[in-house]
Amino acid sequence: MMRALLIDEVGHTRLGTVAEPTPGTSDVLLRVQTVGFCGSDLNTWRGLNPLVAYPRVPGHEIAATVEQVGRAVPRGLLTLGMDVTVLPYTACGRCAACQRGRGNACRDNQTLGVQRDGALTEWLAVPWEKVVRADGLSRRELALVEPLSVGFHAVHRGRVTESDTVVVIGCGAVGLGAVAAARERGARTIAVDVDDAKLEIARKAGAAITLNSDAASLPARIQDLTDGDGADVVVEAVGIPDTFVAAIHAAAFTGRVVYIGYAKAPVAYDTSQFVKKELDILGSRNATIEDFRAVAVMLAGGHFPVNDAVTRSVSLDDAGNALAEWDRTPGAITRIHVNVVVI
Repeated sequence: MMRALLIDEVGHTRLGTVAEPTPGTSDVLLRVQTVGFCGSDLNTWRGLNPLVAYPRVPGHEIAATVEQVGRAVPRGLLTLGMDVTVLPYTACGRCAACQRGRGNACRDNQTLGVQRDGALTEWLAVPWEKVVRADGLSRRELALVEPLSVGFHAVHRGRVTESDTVVVIGCGAVGLGAVAAARERGARTIAVDVDDAKLEIARKAGAAITLNSDAASLPARIQDLTDGDGADVVVEAVGIPDTFVAAIHAAAFTGRVVYIGYAKAPVAYDTSQFVKKELDILGSRNATIEDFRAVAVMLAGGHFPVNDAVTRSVSLDDAGNALAEWDRTPGAITRIHVNVVVI
């Protein structure tokens, strides 16, 4: 048996034990080092994640060490003691998304910590194809790769170029990934949030301009900053009806709007905006291994404020309390890292 954090029911966690994994011949056994709490973990704790059945072991933002390599794993690919991260999604290989080469949006996807038990355990066995090498990164950086990759994927979906003005609404870890990705592509980026501390992190991540949307009308300010045109690309990384609608109004005619967040309530649109502006309205789900690798390159280059983006680091024993604190003060926290192995 091994220790694990379990969310037993809405608003209740406990440190318990679960069976150790039994790796197959194509699997890699990992010693979990650090796991980041995601917004989906918080929503599981709140009872707002319809994809979750209880009890559930959360966690899919992973830094781990290779402890055992199955005999069917390609030789020389992974070595014992190597620090890695994990692509935490599944792809059935049969559905329409998979047939189009977009397994990140698999109809039957099961993400670690959501549809299946996650990584807040001592050991984890995963297929070797899901193990991502990122040589030279710290464990804190490795545990940030997944959420930043989700932002990178949204920028890829938005077809961002160096000639674009990009608005990113929401500066949590995923939004920060979108800010950093837009900067990597040479775009002019405007970061939007209601928290000045998060906006300062966004500036360090590459935002040219930051806007507190509590202090000013967002569509009017975007118009002012774009000579009345609006943004070429708007990335929505909050997931509330108001920001879903604001994204449409902030976009330029023939612009692109990319939604990462899940709105938890119905969204009422003036749909004439879709047609008059001839907008491309895009969803963005999860990330690809190419996104993971692009984030790893960026982090290796020191181009992201890693220490600013991680609000707190706690032990596995304190993980449940940290999750409850995040629920009480969501605006004060960007990311919580749980060190399964005390560093």
